Amino acid sequence: MSRILIFAGVLLLLLGLLWPWLTRLPLFHLPGDIVVERDNFRFYFPITTSIVISIVLSLIFWLLRR
Repeated sequence: MSRILIFAGVLLLLLGLLWPWLTRLPLFHLPGDIVVERDNFRFYFPITTSIVISIVLSLIFWLLRR
């Protein structure tokens, strides 16, 4: 259990450090993501991005388990 927590902490640290470059990728503006913009309001629901991230993570965990 401690290895998993250490790995998760290091992964979150790396994601935090790489965040300025990750936001420049077109990953968070895929077709199918719902964006509603009004005068003083913006709603963003990244459904397609969530599905893509879920598939990639599932594949990674499946490969690590083998």
